[in-house]
Amino acid sequence: MNINCSGQLIDLSVPKIMGILNITPDSFYANSRYDDLSKVLIQVEKMLSAGATFLDIGGHSTRPGARPVGAEEELSRVIPVVESILKRFPEALISIDTFRSEIASKCVEAGAVMVNDVSGGLLDDKMFETVASLNIPYVLMHSRGTPETMQQMTDYDDLVVDVLDDLQQKVSQLRQFGQKDIIIDLGFGFAKTADQNYILLNHLKDFEVMNCPMLVGVSRKSMIWRKLNITANEALNATTVLNTIALMKGANILRVHDVAEAIEAVKLVDLLTIGEK
Repeated sequence: MNINCSGQLIDLSVPKIMGILNITPDSFYANSRYDDLSKVLIQVEKMLSAGATFLDIGGHSTRPGARPVGAEEELSRVIPVVESILKRFPEALISIDTFRSEIASKCVEAGAVMVNDVSGGLLDDKMFETVASLNIPYVLMHSRGTPETMQQMTDYDDLVVDVLDDLQQKVSQLRQFGQKDIIIDLGFGFAKTADQNYILLNHLKDFEVMNCPMLVGVSRKSMIWRKLNITANEALNATTVLNTIALMKGANILRVHDVAEAIEAVKLVDLLTIGEK
């Protein structure tokens, strides 16, 4: 459960927190959008102080129905942020949230140490080869289609088996390219109905057979607030509930908007194992 982030070994046997920084005008949760560099740096300091291990920076919204953004625009959003963060916080471990191999390469060149690909290689056939050549951890997420079409692609013969099979095939492809550190993400909210998200969360332990660390990203998503008839702004408590369940079922990384609360969940769940140590 160790991953190598540019020479720094990160032990994921103790779950880690990844803070979300959306450099977009249209991500689903308004309070996660940052279009001012000074505000980004304030939020980064807050997240790192609260205990975030990783910062996940995205310049292209992938919420259902999100409008496409060109590679040049995406790059212009994220590169200045990566460079500014590392200038102010040189020890920060930055993950770049992109489905484009070109963006991945340029951000790693600027100092990012991980690639988080919500398309699982579907939207760029050069992604697997690229991340393997970069020799950095890769978050392989399960999805179907594009942000515009994925919510019409929720038919599965057997949800758990189909998602597991798809991820296993892609892990095999990545290994053929020489990719070492692979983190799997079941893709909550991506080509899944609300109910399917909960089925997958309940079966999270079934994916341990892949022998890869697991990232869970459910923070403030519609699978929470639509079920509870609330808004994303009101979904912190429910997010913490699901994060706690994910930890108890084997999650190694929580991708969240609210770092301090997720850190508390990790600490409390860890206390449950006191008698086993």
